[in-house]
This record gives sequence, C-alpha cells and structure tokens, in this order.
Amino acid sequence: MTAERPSDPAVHVRDLGIAYGRREALRGITFDAGRGSFVAVLGPNGSGKTSLIKALVGIVDPAAGQVHVFGRPPRGARDVGYVPQVKTLERRFPATALELVVSGIRGRWPARCSAAEKEAACKALRSIGGEHLAPRQLSALSGGELQRIYLARSLIRQPRLVLLDEPATGVDAAGASDLFDVLESYQHLQDATIIMVTHDWNAAFHHATHVLLLNREQISFGQARDVLSETNLRRAFGHVGHEHAMLRSGSGP
Repeated sequence: MTAERPSDPAVHVRDLGIAYGRREALRGITFDAGRGSFVAVLGPNGSGKTSLIKALVGIVDPAAGQVHVFGRPPRGARDVGYVPQVKTLERRFPATALELVVSGIRGRWPARCSAAEKEAACKALRSIGGEHLAPRQLSALSGGELQRIYLARSLIRQPRLVLLDEPATGVDAAGASDLFDVLESYQHLQDATIIMVTHDWNAAFHHATHVLLLNREQISFGQARDVLSETNLRRAFGHVGHEHAMLRSGSGP
C-alpha cells in the first residue's frame, strides 16, 4: 500500500462507475476534494448520490475508475466519519445516546463504557451541542436529536474526512441551520474535508466551497455560482424551479 503524501487531495475520483448487476448507477465521475474543502453533492432522486458516498466509504466497489481517500483505497480507512441516510437502528433498543456515540469508537455496541470512552463521547456530543442528550434513551429522542447523535458518533475519532448522506433529514429549519454551523465549525477547527449529499440548495450555495451536480453522470463540479446555472440545472433536473432561480439572483457568498 502506498504511503500518503501531503500533496494528495482528501478525495481523488477518476472516471468512477458504479453498477448493481446490469443497472448502471453512476458513470464517468471525476473530481478532487481538497483538504479542508466542503463539497455538496446535489441531484434528483435516483441520480447516484448515495452510491457515490458508499464508494467513498468503501461499502461498494467501483465497476470502473478509481477512488482514493488520502492517497489510498477507501476500504478500512480510519480517518473517515460517516453518517448514512437510512438508519437501521431499532429505536426501542435499550441503550443511551452516549452508548451509541461510543459505538463509533468500537464499531459495535459497548457492554460497558470506560471512563476514557465516556469522556470522548461527551466531548463529541458537546461539539454538536448535544451533551445534555448523553443519558437519554434512544427511544426518547426526536428524529433531529437522533441525527445529532449520529453526527457525534461520526466525529468521535476526529476524522479528517466526514461523509454525510442527507444529514438534515427529519430536522426542522432551525435544527438544520445549527447542523450546518456545527459542520463548518468542525471543518475549520480540524481542517477537515466534508462531503455532504443534500437537497438543500441554500445549504449548498452558502456553506459549501464546491458543488458536485449529478444525474447518474457528472453534470458539473466547481464553485456553487458556476455549477448552479440554468443550463446545468436543466441537464440535471429537466427544469429550473423558482427556488433555484432565487439562489442565482440572490445574495451569495
């Protein structure tokens, strides 16, 4: 395995293709996410956004092309935090929020948490404004609170790359704003790279350094002002909605 070089981008993708049997999910995806960047991934439902994130995590293997995370294949990378879109957790499972966060260290449910693990979990919860949730049973958490706990779980090892698939799902507008503030703060404090799948155009426009626009193939990659053009949006979605037009004409970063 090759050693990581300081000049390697956080994420390097070249001509990536993903297929599930005969069904092609993605083709020809090429971009670099520099260290410390914030990339928003946008596209309609079924456009391959989640497949891309899974390839970056190492959950699915490319059918074509290359994916490197800090100069290495992504499978088994320890510097990566991941917040999936679909949570398979049984909410009635008798566990606390703190135990869920600690599972991010162990990769499994802890039978008993050590003092060091509790301290690390509380620090991660504090970073997302959720320390008060530590003793709460999972069944007592709202959807937005559970999403925060999963975010803390992904940050407990202080990863250099954070991958998020629709992190604001089930979160109200105020909670989503807080979530993006937390991500930006972590990005700047840790010089971390964030790649986030989202349907929130305002979040992409105002928080991301770069936008990747997909519809099974790469429509555009670059700064939001350039990517979110009428031509690109029509190629991706087949229409340009009122909200999209407002973003282009409104005040931007």
